[in-house]
Parts: sequence; structure tokens; C-alpha cells
Amino acid sequence: MKRTLRLIIIIIISLFFRNDLVLSAEPDSSFTEREITIIGVGDIMLGSTFPAPGILPPRDNPLLLLGSLADTLASADITFGNLEGSFLDYGAPAKKCRDTTICYLFKMPERYSKALAVAGFDMLSIANNHFGDFGYPARMRTMKLLDSLDIKYAGLIEKPYAIVERDSIRYGFCAFAPNAGTVNINKIAEAENIVRFLNDTCDIVVVSFHGGAEGADFQRVPKKEEFHLGESRGDVYNFSHRMIDAGADVVFGHGPHVTRAIEVYNERFIGYSLGNFCTFGRFNITGPNGIAPLIKLKVDIKGKFLSGRIIPVFQSRPEGVRIDPDKRVIRKIRDLNALDFPDSLITISDQGEIKYK
Repeated sequence: MKRTLRLIIIIIISLFFRNDLVLSAEPDSSFTEREITIIGVGDIMLGSTFPAPGILPPRDNPLLLLGSLADTLASADITFGNLEGSFLDYGAPAKKCRDTTICYLFKMPERYSKALAVAGFDMLSIANNHFGDFGYPARMRTMKLLDSLDIKYAGLIEKPYAIVERDSIRYGFCAFAPNAGTVNINKIAEAENIVRFLNDTCDIVVVSFHGGAEGADFQRVPKKEEFHLGESRGDVYNFSHRMIDAGADVVFGHGPHVTRAIEVYNERFIGYSLGNFCTFGRFNITGPNGIAPLIKLKVDIKGKFLSGRIIPVFQSRPEGVRIDPDKRVIRKIRDLNALDFPDSLITISDQGEIKYK
């Protein structure tokens, strides 16, 4: 008993002196002035073996789809994307699909998961309507593969958030969607609780959502609840603002399969939809569905937006995603910002540089 009490006293004393040292130490200006680079992209689906095994990239190599962008993706402190589907070599669909010509289910070969690690992805949202296409076995196998590659993921009820530490910075990540088994985008109070927890325990909090109506007719941010095929897809404007008010530092949206406007709110960045980034096979990549931004942000160690850059990309078949020399998505976002956020705090240059006015 005395030995236990003595040990407790020693621990308390050591903690006291440790805290005293921390409080009296001069702050490291090089650390407090440090800029963090965060990259965000939209939907990723690297090819599917359903309904036929041939819906795969050339030479059965998913890295060919990423082309020259792999180095850019790997250059950030943290790189995020939305994994639109799961990895599984064997297994039947969990969803009923009477007509495979109009039913879209995605099952990527398990070996393709390594391409995401090579490309430098650190965080993936698995909160979307396709992660559950092949049920529990695919979800579990995908999570096991991502664990083995040290890629963090979040968005399922059993995995609402993830925490990763890189170069002495602690990042919290959470993801939301309206789909079965995911952390619900429409339950905002519950989402706020997750974000507050991450804000209390991490330096920078990244929030992802899969929401908003789908297709070329829905490029605007309507600032109200949206629906797709009768399903509530959330009010992404209200959701994003509420998450930042709760402590989020960066919000990356996806789901409409087209690009939407961007915003800086309370010194934090919001991308309302990053579109289709690298989606091989049965995705529609015509017109606005085929262009997308790679968003490269500079934030301080508290997550405040400093500056950013839109790297414009486009998809073609079978080449995959490439830098767009015509910079179409830069003009698209500028036009959408003028419509949806005419009093925006930011400007976007012809070259895609994002700065405060």
C-alpha cells in the first residue's frame, strides 16, 4: 500500500515539474510560424471487376491513371480523397442489381490499394453510397488493406474518425454521408460532437462530407436541403458552417460528381464539391463531370487558411486524370463563386491562386 502511494506521489511530482517546464519554455517561433500543406481531391475509383472483369485501366496498372499527378499528391503534409468503392478480389454484391447496364456497383482489385499509398494519400473518406456495394466482407477487407498501408480512413458508424500525427502536428479527420452504415450528415448535433472532440485533441481538424444532389444540373450550392432519388443529401452549406463553428479547420465536400464553389468562412476553407478526380470505368466524365480541382492549401498550425491553389485536372479514357492545359475548372469555380458567394473573402487568379482580397 505504501509502495503504491509513494509511486502515485512520484508521478504527480514529475507531472508538475514537466508542466512547469512547458509553461516556462519560450515558444519555438519556427514552429508557430510554420505553414502546413493540405491537398484535397474528390472521388476516386480505380476500376472495377463488376459486372465484368475487364473494366480496368490499361496494363492492369492503376498508377497509370494518376499520371504525372502522383508526385504532386505526395508533396503535401496531408493528402485527402474520397474512396468511391471498396477493394475485394472475391465476393458477391450486397445490393440487388437486376440490370447491370444501369446499376453501378464498384469492386476494385485488392492489389490496386497500393497505388493510393504510392500516390501519397494519408486520409480517405469511406462515407459514401458505394463503399458498401459488396457488403461487410468488402468493408472489412478494405479497412484491413488501408491499415496495412498506414492510410487513415473514417466515415462508418464503427469508424467515425481517425487521428494521424505527421511531423509533430496532430490531425483529426472525420467524414459524413446520408447513406446506410455511415456517420449521418443530417444528424448535425452528433457530427458537431465528433468535431468538438477532435478539436480538443488535435491541432488541425479535417472534415469530409458526401452530400448534395448529383449531376451537371446541380453545380450550384443552393443553401438548402438537397435530394437525390428521394434521399435527403443534406444542406451542405449549413453543415459546413456548423462544422467550422464546432472546430473544423478544413471541409472537403464530394458527392455531386461535379465541381462546386469554394469559400473561406471564419478563416477556414470549404470546398463544396471536388468532383470526379480519378474515376475509371462507368463514371460519366463528359462536360462538367470530367473536370475537377486538385485543391492545395496552405494553413497555419491552428488550421487558419493562408492561401491556396487550384490545380486544374481532367479525365479522359483510357488515359486517366491529367493536368488540364485549358484550366477549365479554374474558370468554372470562379464563375460559380461569383454566383453563389458574391461577397466572398477570397479571389481566384487566372492561374488558380486563391488569396484573400
